[in-house]
Amino acid sequence: MKRNLLSSLLETVQQNIPAVLATLTRGAEHEIGAQLLFRNDGSVLGDTGDASLVARAQAHAQKMFGHERTETVRVGAREIFLESYCPPPKLIIVGAVHIAIPLVTFAKELGYKVILVDPRRAFATPERFPHVNELVTRWPEAALAEIGIDASTCLVVLTHDPKLDDPAVTIALQHAPAYLGVLGSRKTHEKRLQRLREQGLSEAQLARLHAPIGMAIGAHTPAEIALSIMAEITAVRRGALQEA
Repeated sequence: MKRNLLSSLLETVQQNIPAVLATLTRGAEHEIGAQLLFRNDGSVLGDTGDASLVARAQAHAQKMFGHERTETVRVGAREIFLESYCPPPKLIIVGAVHIAIPLVTFAKELGYKVILVDPRRAFATPERFPHVNELVTRWPEAALAEIGIDASTCLVVLTHDPKLDDPAVTIALQHAPAYLGVLGSRKTHEKRLQRLREQGLSEAQLARLHAPIGMAIGAHTPAEIALSIMAEITAVRRGALQEA
């Protein structure tokens, strides 16, 4: 890899910008090894000398932004190896409850950037949550607007308090996160759905909610419930469990 392209790739990764590195692995002898760096802001670094090839490679790269995978594509007699570079996935936890403690631990082990949101300063303390990337002691409306939610964000709502849960869910559903789960029994969830319908949320939006939260593994303890939540998040992100 040329030094300037390597520097650009390192800078892109440090800035948490999704990117795809394309390497020509089959073609004319003088072409093999040529590389292109595609960023999701539309910029392209490197040059193969063939605008058509660049356009075809970029079209494939566009499908890979935000997904951790590799792919080999054929363009005529040429072969291109594509490798995606994604920012760490983001997990937002609303509610500094007991389940959140092991949930933070599991999420960090899996490489997530973890942000905990709870305006209740007695619960949301650095002593209880020393490993979170960010501890935000603000109400969900303000916190989520500041943090930002995109299509790769996972969000878990754990408070059991409609004053916190409902605004968090309402805001999240406006942005279609990768995963949105809410703690509570089926009876509690039915009441939540009715409140959200009265606020104008559509059935299509409400169908995106994972509730009761977590995979059915017979979980009882806070750590087991946290494990079931991360299992469900992983299954959704990897395509093993399709969204509604």
